Amino acid sequence: MDNLKEKTAQGLLWGGISNGIQQLLSLLFGIFLARLLTQADYGLVGVLTVFSATASALQEGGFISALNKKKEVSHRDYNAVFWCSTLISVCLYALLWLVAPLIANFYEEPILTPLSRYLFIGFVISSLNIAPRAYLFRHLKVKETSIITICSIIISGIIGVTMAANGYAFWGIATQTIAYVSCMTILCYAVTRWHPTLPVDFTPIREMIGFSSKLIITNVFNIINNNLFSNILGKFYSMSVVGNFSQANKWNQMGHNLITNMLYGVAQPVFTKVEDDKERQLRVLRKMLRFTAFISFPAMFGLSIVSKEVIVITITERWIESAGILSLLCIWGAFVPLSSLFSNLIISRGHSSIYMWCTISLCLTLLVAVIAASPLGFQWMLRLFIGINILWFFVWFWFVRKEIGLHLRDMLLDIAPYILLAAALTLLAAYITAGISNLYLSLLAKVAFVAILYPLILWLAGSHILKESLRYILKK
Repeated sequence: MDNLKEKTAQGLLWGGISNGIQQLLSLLFGIFLARLLTQADYGLVGVLTVFSATASALQEGGFISALNKKKEVSHRDYNAVFWCSTLISVCLYALLWLVAPLIANFYEEPILTPLSRYLFIGFVISSLNIAPRAYLFRHLKVKETSIITICSIIISGIIGVTMAANGYAFWGIATQTIAYVSCMTILCYAVTRWHPTLPVDFTPIREMIGFSSKLIITNVFNIINNNLFSNILGKFYSMSVVGNFSQANKWNQMGHNLITNMLYGVAQPVFTKVEDDKERQLRVLRKMLRFTAFISFPAMFGLSIVSKEVIVITITERWIESAGILSLLCIWGAFVPLSSLFSNLIISRGHSSIYMWCTISLCLTLLVAVIAASPLGFQWMLRLFIGINILWFFVWFWFVRKEIGLHLRDMLLDIAPYILLAAALTLLAAYITAGISNLYLSLLAKVAFVAILYPLILWLAGSHILKESLRYILKK
């Protein structure tokens, strides 16, 4: 028990440091790119994301979670996953190469044909690192994974910015993506020292397919959910509108991914290790739920109220339309890490079918609702998209309640202090600073107000999560 607590705390600490550095680097390179490129450049790459990401989900096949779920894993399992994912990715790339002209015709953008064929190379390369990534994930190698990711971001970011500065526009963004997965692949093999072998035995794939097939479908629909709005905008509006939304959503994702990715590295493996003790698993979930709410709500609500200052200061007034979109997206973004925590518990319990159908239902609901709202205009579509995503958090909770008996009252008691305090402080900060016209002073005042009062009030209220977190960090 103590060893698991130590591993969990260490994983969260390294995950937090790593993701903080990752998001800071992504922010830095993103600022350079946004100053060099136009909304239309981002829009062109934005509408292709769903295709490359969907292909990546198909070639990964849910194997990382499937390998984590197995009690015993050998080289034979990792080797089968490597060859299977590689073969799938090559076949998918050939298919996407053929349909590239159809994608360009759908959006009435001829340049999408060569751009998509180039960008899609990335998921073939990423298929090569699935086996070593599964090894790192299963063994809670958060520190090693963090170093790999940070190095990949730095190298690919330099390449992307250099190309954009030399006039390659959206080709720079595409090359940055390919460079990132290439670095990840090389470094994963260097760290794990694992390598594929011949001959290959595909028997482990048949053993995993029942669990992983549902995750494949789920991952595809997750990607569709994440890119649905951009693609609908691409059909009904200009690439500039898509670019503004993509820019805002990128900042929103940087915010909630900082928290979600920190949890992802430990949540599912930890839940799996205690799956035989439902009462203990419930205690672990509730503690992680409180920790997540403690971080997520002030961070995302805070980003919401400083969206204008952040956008204008970093990427100039040219992107001001993204600021209003970002302020709304961040409200939904605060709930994303909590929903992710619930879905990871469901997967750890072996219910990939529940995870799959819940995700598919969300996707279909969003699709119908957003298209139905399209005659009302962009703002109505956006608000409906955000509202449904927030309400779906309670759908995930309902399945968790059925699985391990988490009561609504307990869940609300776990997150209510943090959401109410964060909402009150951020609204008060926005009201108090409303008269400050200088963007730098406004940003500083809002951040200082929330950053000082939030932990102070929790400390005075005797928050166990705050005190435990501080004790662990100071000890380390």
